[in-house]
Amino acid sequence: MKSIKNIWRKIAGKGYYIALILCAAAIGITGYLYYRNVNQPEATLQASPTDSTDLPVLSPDPTGPTTTPSKPTETGMPLTGQTLMAHSVDALCYDPTTRDWRTHAGIDIAAEAGAPVSAAAAGVVYTTYDDELLGTTVVIRHDGGYVTTYASLDSQLPVSAGDRVELGQTVGYVGNSAMMETALGDHLHFSVTYNDTPLDPQKFFELN
Repeated sequence: MKSIKNIWRKIAGKGYYIALILCAAAIGITGYLYYRNVNQPEATLQASPTDSTDLPVLSPDPTGPTTTPSKPTETGMPLTGQTLMAHSVDALCYDPTTRDWRTHAGIDIAAEAGAPVSAAAAGVVYTTYDDELLGTTVVIRHDGGYVTTYASLDSQLPVSAGDRVELGQTVGYVGNSAMMETALGDHLHFSVTYNDTPLDPQKFFELN
């Protein structure tokens, strides 16, 4: 009985050293595994010869549009007369009515009161209305994103919204209804936009 107790006492006394040895062994094994993984060459992913054929390839659509957007086939001046104020959106010009310097998105053409104003291209009348500053106004939409505006007209209009008009067709008559341009006398205020951006009317006339 005493011999068994003595054996257990010897084992218990050496327990500290046994635990220390086991910890050292565990650290050694862990370090070895880490070193082996770090120095092992990285595996590279190589696509099989058939991988590229499994992916869709985007190519130009041979049936897609190949022509430029449509535009008015023919354009012309809406009125013959002296240009009182030119188009100027990149520089300020003097306005004799407001007596200050400002940009001018259209052109002002002088003419006798009642002179017919023609559509500058074929299109559809988008709207007609009385503008507080530009007076009686007609707006026409054309092919290709072009819109022409005719303002300072007489209140009697021969067209209305939805009407189809041709180049040269009368869409209004010269007046002096533009409150912000009264100093110019009887005239037409004409402007053009392309995709809602002001365009020099001269460039519109050169579309032919």
